[in-house]
Amino acid sequence: MNITIWNEYRHEQNNPNVAKVYPEGIHTQLADILDAYGYTNVRTATLDEPEHGLSQEVLDATDVLLWWGHKAHDEVNDEIVDRVVKRVLDGMGLIVLHSGHHSKIFRTLMGTTCDLKWREADEKERLWVIDPSHPICADIGQYIELEREEMYGEHFDIPEPDKLLFVSWFEGGEVFRSGCTYQRGRGKIFYFRPGHESYPTYYHHCIQKVIANGVSWATPSNTTKQQYGNVKPLEDITGKEYE
Repeated sequence: MNITIWNEYRHEQNNPNVAKVYPEGIHTQLADILDAYGYTNVRTATLDEPEHGLSQEVLDATDVLLWWGHKAHDEVNDEIVDRVVKRVLDGMGLIVLHSGHHSKIFRTLMGTTCDLKWREADEKERLWVIDPSHPICADIGQYIELEREEMYGEHFDIPEPDKLLFVSWFEGGEVFRSGCTYQRGRGKIFYFRPGHESYPTYYHHCIQKVIANGVSWATPSNTTKQQYGNVKPLEDITGKEYE
């Protein structure tokens, strides 16, 4: 399996507090997670690379794409957005992390604003497992508890998920749909909320396990590509002409 991890990589370069948490960038930490789980064909890409590191050649060779963005959503070129969306529809898996909910790619695939409430106040977060039978939730237990995280609160303006996997409770009282799956075209999508840049969330073993599970789940299925448009009949149609 070929995996590409995309990160805008701005906070880590401009904010010393974030650089202390992720000195080599969030994308590098995510790559280390997948390496620890035995994924060997992992590459990274960042916003300021040519074509944002997502050339057609790279995307064509990618089975699952992980996406982390926050402060520079508008800087992602629309041509690249269209390119990624097409690959998802054609079968590439997509894992959207934390503030990637407002990325052009996720909003395009959801068809909604993907707006929500938020607050950064060092709050405890408890992510309750809603569907323990789902493979993304394997070996997680009843909940994941994070000592400090950014709060995201309802209403979250997304379509009803195909599967709701996690619901978060925050110390300030809000709740949030933090783990949602979708299918768009032939591609599988998993949105997973935790991962604010100033907190060491991606070092938490349960968060790492969910991400690794998500990558495995989002792997493209070996199904026949469907044919669309005008087609000839499989059988003779008596007395009918067709184009």
